[in-house]
Amino acid sequence: MRTRRTGAALAAVAVLAAGLAGCSSSSDDSSDQPVAVITASQKPGTVLDTPFEKPDLILTDTHGKKYDLLKETKGSPTLIYFGYTHCPDVCPTTMSDIAIAKSKLSAAEQAALKVVFITTDPARDSPKRLGEWLAAMDKTFIGLTGDFTTIQAGARSIGVDVEKPVKEKDGSITSTHGAQVIAYSPKDNKAHVLYMSGTTSDQFLADLPKIIKGETP
Repeated sequence: MRTRRTGAALAAVAVLAAGLAGCSSSSDDSSDQPVAVITASQKPGTVLDTPFEKPDLILTDTHGKKYDLLKETKGSPTLIYFGYTHCPDVCPTTMSDIAIAKSKLSAAEQAALKVVFITTDPARDSPKRLGEWLAAMDKTFIGLTGDFTTIQAGARSIGVDVEKPVKEKDGSITSTHGAQVIAYSPKDNKAHVLYMSGTTSDQFLADLPKIIKGETP
């Protein structure tokens, strides 16, 4: 497994850091609150002034096979999200909203779009569990797992904060992670737009046709 921090990605960390949020499987709701806020705008997506590359990761997909993120998504419009299957709220809502939006696209647009979910809780998110969880929303969604340190470094290389899951005294697991959905263009394979937690399916649907064409929404 590998990860690489690119200069462009590091330059974008300051922008993305303003969009961090988290979700937890513990009973403490405080981790669901964003640690910082981006000034609200009329558009659901925040266009990045400095586009940056995808994290250079080789992980394991839901079939137990190696998945080279850069190679497999090159030239494809791609949405990337870091989360975990035991998340009680933010993750399932976000992925469900993307699935609903995707289902309303044309057949050609649906075939072109790649949606990648990278677990932040690899100890519990086996390839089988990831596959079953994602298939309930969209069978074409790509689920990736692997070594936590590798995943964390890959996430942080694009400004998404991921913390190691913590077991609480009551036995629950707290997993804190950034809740951004990051959209990559098929033209240059770089991120141009990020979506905060709370973006609706209709808002995704309004932007996806342009993202799929490599245009800025």
